Formats: sequence, structure tokens, C-alpha cells
Amino acid sequence: MRLYLFCLALILLSGCAQNPVTGQSDFVMMSESQEMALGRQEDEKIRKQYKVYDSLALQDYVNRVGQKIARQSHRPNLQYHFTVLDSTEINAFALPGGYVYITRGILAYLNSEAELAAVLGHEIGHVTARHGVRQQSASQATNIGINIASLLIPGVGSTVAQKVSGMVSGALLSGYGREHELEADRLGAVYLSRTDYDPQAIIKVIGVLKNQELKDAELAKQEGREPRHYHGLFETHPDNDTRLQQAVSAAGNNTQPHFAGHDEYLAALDGLVFNDNGDQGIVRNNQFYHGKLAIAVQFPETWQLHNSQNTLLAISPQGEAQLQLKAEPRPRESLNEYAQRLAANVPIHTIISNGLPVALIDTPESLSGIIFLDKNTFILQGRYKNRDALIKYRTAMMDTLHSFHMLSNEEHRQIKPLTLRIFTARKNDSYAWLAQNSPLGKSAETYLRLINGQYPKGEPAAGERIKLVE
Repeated sequence: MRLYLFCLALILLSGCAQNPVTGQSDFVMMSESQEMALGRQEDEKIRKQYKVYDSLALQDYVNRVGQKIARQSHRPNLQYHFTVLDSTEINAFALPGGYVYITRGILAYLNSEAELAAVLGHEIGHVTARHGVRQQSASQATNIGINIASLLIPGVGSTVAQKVSGMVSGALLSGYGREHELEADRLGAVYLSRTDYDPQAIIKVIGVLKNQELKDAELAKQEGREPRHYHGLFETHPDNDTRLQQAVSAAGNNTQPHFAGHDEYLAALDGLVFNDNGDQGIVRNNQFYHGKLAIAVQFPETWQLHNSQNTLLAISPQGEAQLQLKAEPRPRESLNEYAQRLAANVPIHTIISNGLPVALIDTPESLSGIIFLDKNTFILQGRYKNRDALIKYRTAMMDTLHSFHMLSNEEHRQIKPLTLRIFTARKNDSYAWLAQNSPLGKSAETYLRLINGQYPKGEPAAGERIKLVE
């Protein structure tokens, strides 16, 4: 044990380098050139995982704001890269070496250039403080230590040795949570104060993320699932988080005039794709259309739909039942053979719906329909929590299955993603009134408040520029 810790100590001492932000020694196991090489390598993976958003004007705008903040950072000589990803995720993240990404999903919920600068400044803070490099180095050191120990200590692969290595790994990685997020917020605020943006924009952005979390908690309660956490490091709303307030307030004088850039930001966002893009299908009034796959399905009106890259999930009110639609490559076997293989001795019933053969697998716990169409297999699977839910929702599930059909030419022409449009509010306009003709459906009023930074009860003022969805 002493020999193991001695070896690990030698590794730690050999990897000390000066932190660009604090000037103190940090444990890192890569040079700046290696850090940049790692960033380039990981950037290639990110671009395979996500599509880059197809708008040169928006990419240029985000890059200009990012470069402006980066020049005021502790590492201004790095070559920074700012990229907008074509994703509905509400997210931004950074790789070592100056690679910063922001999704169109989060852009839709920001409302000024200062808020955009706050998000980018936070991610730049992760880069300048070398958070990613330090985490990578800690993990690498632990693995090296275990490998050395396995040569020097008999039985290092035993359960006891694994517990020791896990304990050391945990100690190395401690602090890579809220402490580093707070440091990134503080650094972002410093960089904003060095330009003409208000450091308090950091607080506003986290408020946007927290409101998203609160809204999702409402939906999760209705659907009987766990809520998602966009900024779960903050248990309270940022307005009540003392440490965050102190970190941002320490950045500089908040009484001087600042540039917000509300109108400039909205002009850059005009026409931004909102929610689903055409590549993964679109949802309109709970009807799902997919142009590339040439299919359409109508889901129950009151169910909540969640569309991801590979699956579409529909959840009933209170989460008592759910339907999942997924597509797979068509196998060589027949429809009945394929269904029988999946059913595991459950009888298969074949019906014809909208001119398509459908293999039905009907059990007390689930109802599934399998359809072969061109080169694809479509599986629509419904599940119930209990017998009461089966009785309550079986008809709705069968109706959904019978609604599956090939797209008509008219439906093909109608498929286009929703977009943000900038509108000047008139006297007596309200989000409830504006939501009446919105394609966002029954949640339109809430979404309009969220994307305009006026959740939960705000209203637009006459003459105010706001976002609508068309």
C-alpha cells in the first residue's frame, strides 16, 4: 500500500504545471500543444455525433461574440473555435484547447447578446482554468498508478486493491463538480466585465436554465418520470444562491452602463429552427411526420411526445402508459417470422391497416405492432403500468397503430420545421392570446414565456420585440 501511494505521489509531482488563471501549481499530464491536439481529436468526434447548424450568418455572429470574450480571457493566445450545433438539447460545452460548442436549443431561450456572451464566457472559463485537462490528467494518473501497482504489489487486482484504487481515484477527481462550475461562472463574469457586457448576465442565463428545469419538473410529474436537470448544480433558483451571487458580484462594478444587445441578438436569431429539425421528423398537434422515412402517425391528443434522433416516445397523462416508435433495418426474414422471433411464443395476429400488413403482439402488459415498409422495420410498442391502464388506454393505442400510414404528396409538401420569428408586441397583446394560433399546441403559452424570458407569469409590453414560433 505504501509503495502504491509512493508511486502515485511521484506521478503527481511530475505532472505539476502553473495554472493560467490562478498562477498556482496544478496537476496536469499534458503540454499546451498536447491539449490542443486532444481538442482537435475530440472535435472530430463531436462533429460525427452532432450536425453543425446550417447558417453561416448565425455561426459568424456567435463566433464574433465568442472571440470578443476570448480576447479578454487568461489565455488570449489560444486559437478558439465556436460552433453552433444543430441540436434541440439545451446545452453548451467546451473541449480542451479552445473548442466551444453551443446548441441551437439553448440559443432559442436566450434573449440578448450579453446572455450569449455569458454562456460562451462560462465555457471559456472551463478552458482557461484547464478543467478538462485536469480531469483527464487525474483519470490518467489513476490508471497509470494502478498499472504500476499491479507490477509491484501482488494481488492488486483483488477486491481490496480495487477499493483502494477507487478511493484514490475519487480523491483525485473530487471538486470536479460545483466548485469548477462556480469558478467557470466567476471567470465568465470577469471576462464580461472586461468587455462592455453586464456580468449579471450569468445570473440571467442560469435563471433561464432553472426555469426550464422547473417546467420539465411539471411535465415529469404529469408523465410519472424523473425530471431532467439542465443546471442541477444549483438546488435553488440562482437569485437565491449566495455563492453564485458572490462569485459574479466580485467580477467588477455592476453600476456602469453595459451593452445588452437585445435587438441585435433577436435579429441574429430570426428564422432559427425551433425544436425538431426535418432530419428526425417533426410533430404537429401530436401527429408525427418523417419525410425521409415517408411515414406519419397520429398520437393521442393529450399525450406528451418526446422526439429524439432514434425514437419517438409518447407518454400518457400521469404516466400510466407509453408508446414508443422506432425504426430498424428490415431483416431478410418474413414479417411473421420476425414478429414471432420477438414475441417469444406469444400468438401473432396479422391485420391490414392503410394498405400495410401489421403483425400484432398483444399481451396483458404490452401491445406492439410491427410493419415492414421499403427497407425499414417500424415497431410501435405500447406498455401499461397496470391492468387499469390497459383498460383505459388500449383503444387509444390501437387507434395510434391504425393511424400509421405512408406520407401523401400533400403531407410531404407540408413538412417543414418550426422557426423563430421576431415580432413587435402591440398594446394588450398577451401570451395567452398569441398562443391561440401557435403550432406549439397546448403548451404554447408556457413555451412563449420561456423563450422570451418571462416565465412563469410575465407578459409582453407594447413595442417590445419578442419571439414567436411559426
